[in-house]
Amino acid sequence: MARPVTLFTGQWADLTIESMAQKAASFGYDGLELACWGDHFDISCALTEEDYCQQKHDLLAQNGISCYAISAHLVGQAILDRIDERHKAIVPDHVWGEGDPEKIWQRAAQELKNTARAAQKFGVEVVNGFTGSSIWHLFYAFPPVPPSMIEDGYTLFAERFNPILDVFGECGVKFALEVHPSEIAFDIYTAQRALEAVDHREEFGFNFDPSHFYWQGIDPTEFIYAFPERIYHCHIKDAITNLNGRNGIVASHLDFGDPRRGWDFRSPGHGGINFEEIIRALNHVGYEGPLSVEWEDCGMDREYGATESCEFVRQLDFSPSNRQFDASFDQKEQKTES
Repeated sequence: MARPVTLFTGQWADLTIESMAQKAASFGYDGLELACWGDHFDISCALTEEDYCQQKHDLLAQNGISCYAISAHLVGQAILDRIDERHKAIVPDHVWGEGDPEKIWQRAAQELKNTARAAQKFGVEVVNGFTGSSIWHLFYAFPPVPPSMIEDGYTLFAERFNPILDVFGECGVKFALEVHPSEIAFDIYTAQRALEAVDHREEFGFNFDPSHFYWQGIDPTEFIYAFPERIYHCHIKDAITNLNGRNGIVASHLDFGDPRRGWDFRSPGHGGINFEEIIRALNHVGYEGPLSVEWEDCGMDREYGATESCEFVRQLDFSPSNRQFDASFDQKEQKTES
């Protein structure tokens, strides 16, 4: 099908966008999924500087690549989360301000609205991101969790995100939630509840990332088939489980890359995910958007991994058949009858 193969810049934000564009081109990518942090894509500059967006396009074009989506994961996390010191490290200073949680989520919501406006000006139709969650800490039902507490979480999601999605709708831009632990939707059933909470409005869909399903024991293709009209973007990222009788999937408060963990992320093709079945499922639902490598592997050099990942995805991506394999038998029978 030759979908565009792109590289998400979130894990490369220590590099300038000039360096990132040059590297991505040398690795073989068609484009970048620009993170809205580092100097890769600045929302304020996009909205206030007349030539900012064109300069970004020119820079990418000079390297023979394009941009198909931008990503606002970090600021989105602050909209529903219970704010604490962790968020200071991920949100912009102007969103953090003096550290008042009430004002932080309000500024984060405004930033996400502005991200939709910046995406429209930049000419991309998808903003990937997170929502955060006020109820993620309740995932284990002890002390016993009344159903009303979970319902309140989805009500809050709707209250805070519907005004944001109104702006996305005005701008003709989609918000693609990366379904992910610590978000309002982290599996199939919570994704269903999130859609229901915002009345299935068209502006809200998903950035499909199989790595977050795999270690939970969820078949990633089941997510694609559950939401065929809502896959607005696709990440290619692998994961592996290492359940050796001493560890578990809740990871023991061990950092990524620690060999004692029960699971970890891997460079595409080096984990346990069956990507061929994912491509077949994406073909079945008619997804034609980018296949964006989100490269995360603590055990591999990132430039080696990003280069290899691009080649892996290109070899992986195939078009669906335009005919039944046994159609020739019918034709033979028709010729015989004639």
